Amino acid sequence: MFDFKLPPLILGASHAPVPIVQGGMGVGISMRNLAAAVASEGGVGVISAAGIGMLRRPAEPDHQKAIRESLAEEIAAARAKIVPHAPGMLGVNIMTAMSDFAEMVKVSAGAGIDVIFSGAGLPLDLPKYASSATALVPIVSSAKAVKMISRWWQEKYRRLPDGFVLEGPKAGGHLGFSRAQLDDPEFSLESLVGKLRPAIDELEQKAGRAIPLIAGGGVFSGADIHRILSLGASAVQMATRFVATEECDASPAFKEAYVNCRQEDITIIQSPVGMPGRAIGNEFLRRAKAGETCPKSCPWHCITTCKVESSPYCISAALLAACKGRLDRGFAFVGANGYLVNGVVTVHQLFETLHREFTAAASAVLRGEHE
Repeated sequence: MFDFKLPPLILGASHAPVPIVQGGMGVGISMRNLAAAVASEGGVGVISAAGIGMLRRPAEPDHQKAIRESLAEEIAAARAKIVPHAPGMLGVNIMTAMSDFAEMVKVSAGAGIDVIFSGAGLPLDLPKYASSATALVPIVSSAKAVKMISRWWQEKYRRLPDGFVLEGPKAGGHLGFSRAQLDDPEFSLESLVGKLRPAIDELEQKAGRAIPLIAGGGVFSGADIHRILSLGASAVQMATRFVATEECDASPAFKEAYVNCRQEDITIIQSPVGMPGRAIGNEFLRRAKAGETCPKSCPWHCITTCKVESSPYCISAALLAACKGRLDRGFAFVGANGYLVNGVVTVHQLFETLHREFTAAASAVLRGEHE
């Protein structure tokens, strides 16, 4: 395990000595192998619940049963793969927009998951479905969301969040910002950390405990980690950087899309779920924009905000196809700095690189140099 010489990240009853949360990536990108590898290095490994039932289509038509069983099996398999006595955490990312949100939360909590991360909307009812033994961490993009969620949880459930993930506009995947805000300095991750910090400080005083702020979106290097933590975050969330690892659960072809990605390939799309998203542009997305990829049916109804009749494509099917290497039938979400990926490494090697870069940045600051 690499020593970043920082306080551990504490979420509920669990803690991780390395202040790195691996972001949840669906469909099928961050599953048992990646999550277990990250937790084994002392970070927080996260399984994505998005589209998990599609990964093994059941013989019977009970899709909800397949989803519940798939998630429970994935959590158990990840737990079994974590190195014995590893100090990291295992988490699940569950989008509030998922039609089976409540069941997913119940299954995760019942399986003994350490922490549930939830975004893509306000997870106002998250505590309703999970016991106090599970750490609950909303994913937000503003101080307003922090205050709204905390007030609601306190009034309805006598509980405050165990932490918050702040996703800035440089993140990959679905974004909680308008297109105009994506390049506005007022909405940069650095600016947003400063805006959220007072709201979280106030909550910490009420709770009498720490409520960690985990910041993500464009965090790529160890120097980025040092910079964001120096602004008041307790940890960082990184997703794109973990795709190009041997342990990532996606196919080699999917990983190569990141290795080959150029800055000009990264584009903003309008997702069928009604939000802008950042992705690697390809022929599939060009055909979708031209109206050539309309879904014929939807057997899963996995996202409540998705309108099948007007959708240019089924986003879950497209993401699953890409994960399996069929990028002619889908596409890959990516962070704004994804073009910096230049090869596939092991998770251990990635942590080694991040630690070295972080240490160098910290030393430079002590010497009075600019990062």
